[in-house]
Amino acid sequence: MNANRLIYPGFWFGKTDKKDALKLARRGVGGFCIYGGTRETVKELVRELRENSPLPHLFICADYEDGLGRWMSGEAWVLSNLAVGASTSADTAYQKGLTLAREARTVGADWVFAPVLDLCDEPQNPIVNTRSFGADPHLVARLGAALCKGLSDGGVLNSIKHFPGHGRTSQDSHLGLPVLPRTLKDLQENELVPFAATLPYADSVMIGHLLLPSLDEQRPASLSRKIITNLLKGKMKFNGLVLTDALCMKAIGDEQQAALNALRAGAHILLAAEDSVALSDFLEKNPPADEIIAASEKLQDTLVQKLNCTPKEGLSPQAFNARYAPECAVWTGEKVRLEHNQTAAYLELGNNESFAAQDFLNTLKTAGIHLVKAGEKADVLLAVSFSNYKAFKGHINLSSEEQAILENAAKQHKKSVFISFGSPFGAEKISALTTSLFLFSPAREAQTCAAQILLGRQTARGKTPVQL
Repeated sequence: MNANRLIYPGFWFGKTDKKDALKLARRGVGGFCIYGGTRETVKELVRELRENSPLPHLFICADYEDGLGRWMSGEAWVLSNLAVGASTSADTAYQKGLTLAREARTVGADWVFAPVLDLCDEPQNPIVNTRSFGADPHLVARLGAALCKGLSDGGVLNSIKHFPGHGRTSQDSHLGLPVLPRTLKDLQENELVPFAATLPYADSVMIGHLLLPSLDEQRPASLSRKIITNLLKGKMKFNGLVLTDALCMKAIGDEQQAALNALRAGAHILLAAEDSVALSDFLEKNPPADEIIAASEKLQDTLVQKLNCTPKEGLSPQAFNARYAPECAVWTGEKVRLEHNQTAAYLELGNNESFAAQDFLNTLKTAGIHLVKAGEKADVLLAVSFSNYKAFKGHINLSSEEQAILENAAKQHKKSVFISFGSPFGAEKISALTTSLFLFSPAREAQTCAAQILLGRQTARGKTPVQL
């Protein structure tokens, strides 16, 4: 038995030393979680890691929840879970799972840490938002199960997260420890509903870094035996693999002691420590009990066998997005339609990620819409937001300054449309706005779809999956 197999180091392109990664591969770590890179560099890294591993199979994992675009510059984004939630369609969720699996396999990844089953019921939550299917636990349950099936049929493993659910918090667990003051009854009626329904289709469960005082006053869920062993494995009868959320997050303190506590609490995999070499050294000197190692190895062997099937081929991200974007788009308020030769004032907000709006703008220009800057004379104001989640950022939605800018701009035009390619929150209190159009995703096809809806060439058929 080898305690190293319980370690899944993170590999961050531009940060991680490849020599350390290859050293860990040779020591027999069970897998790696990949962040960043390009298609070519990821494929080359995967080849080297697997060549250096003594294991029959080395898992390659990634947070490709919305495709490769979330982590690789220039690659396609797949419509977000919140967009899928707006469609209310289990088939859309299943097809997204197939598409994500297809994308992951192209770079050698065989384990996608998705879907997020946290509820989108706290507008100020800086890390859930568009990653969630919505606020309704039963909708999240139905779509989460479908996406799990799509990933499995597509030939990769899945992982439901972040148990037991931290949608209703406003703290980013990458920066600190969120606290969820919910009773067990509250959890059973809300946060736990999607997990209970999806467990039969889950290859693994990722435990969140959050404190639930009603269940365990002292330890966060990721280190809590009461939550992992007593609740998840006991009451909810899950007998599959359990992994921690990334140990490098700031919510859990000393990661070496946290790693031991997580294993003793019932976790099988230690994910993405800040210093995996030091963690490997530590576990070699302070090995967990043999039964802990044996249980993890057995479950990992079982998952290797699950990969020995012929995958079902999904749509490309571009084809998936183009097919389903209208089903996922939502109008609220009075609809606005742009006509040939009209003038639209353009205002861009919340673009912290430096997304390009060219597909949206070019579609309008091609249709004969004249675009000017906000504040200039125009028939309508188009206020576009790209506000989206990002780890370690700690906030989301439009800032108070951006809201003031939007309010002022909307007052200057008889008609105004707030168009969001990210978070739906932030503009609901802007009284001067005529309407809002939500696509929930920065994908190029989502941008084109939004323009086509404004031109009357497409119909927004989705329903708002959150409370605004």
